[in-house]
Parts: sequence; structure tokens; C-alpha cells
Amino acid sequence: MAEVESFTLDHTQVKAPYVRLIEAQNGPHGGRITNYDLRLTQPNEVAIETSGIHTLEHLFASLVRDELDGIIDISPFGCRTGFHIISWEPYTPTELAETLTRVLRKIATTVTWEDVPATTMEECGNYKDHSLHSAREWAKIVLAQGLSDDPFERHVVEA
Repeated sequence: MAEVESFTLDHTQVKAPYVRLIEAQNGPHGGRITNYDLRLTQPNEVAIETSGIHTLEHLFASLVRDELDGIIDISPFGCRTGFHIISWEPYTPTELAETLTRVLRKIATTVTWEDVPATTMEECGNYKDHSLHSAREWAKIVLAQGLSDDPFERHVVEA
């Protein structure tokens, strides 16, 4: 089986919340993508409930793209502790942590239900499983701890 970098990470050693560069890959026909680990909760201790992480996913999809160019995808981890961020642009973990801090502030304070994109049956494959309340509360929890640009040492980035 192919080795997956994320599966080689010692999840007992990381200190969430953080942003981490996973890898950059060259495509077989050109192009280069960069994959990041946005870890919002401590692995194996706390998982974000599906309705909250689902709403965060929809909000990140729009709000992060409003701030950064070249975002391909922002997808939740199956373990529900964070997200992959895939980009054409090679951002530093510090740049991403700054941007995500600003986005989390918006979610925690100003976003309304009407701001959550793609919440209808036609737009979403599980439209009933959303919670802005949960997304807002998780944003507040992460902001209170601060996002680090280092997964092993807490180095909180200010934005």
C-alpha cells in the first residue's frame, strides 16, 4: 500500500490547534499543489460533531477563498479534528494561520445563517446536518487557544 504522510504523523505529539504543511506535489503533467493540515482539536481527545464541522466546511469554502487565491479544496478529516487545505499557491503555515484566524473571527462574531452557503437540498448532499451554533462555538474555542504555525510547539500567530 502507498504510504500516506498524514498516517505517519505521530498524533500523540502534536499540539492543536495548528496549521502544518503536509507536502507539496508536482503533477504528472505540470502544476504543483500544496496540502496543509488545519488541526482544530487535539487528536484522540475531542472531535467536532458532524453538524458543526459540516457548517465550518461550507463557511471555510467561501470565506477562505475570499481571502486567498488558489484554494482548490478545504475538506474535513474523517476523524473530525480538522481539515485538509489544498492550494495551488505555496502559502506558509503562518500566512494560513493568520488568514484562518480572521475567518474564524468572522464565524464567531458576524456570520449569520443566511451567510452559510449551499444549505438547500439542491446544493448539499446532507443539507439537514448543519449547525451554525456549533460552528460558531468551535470558532470561539479555537480562537481562545490561538492557531499555531508549528504542530509540535505552541507558536500562536496573531492576525
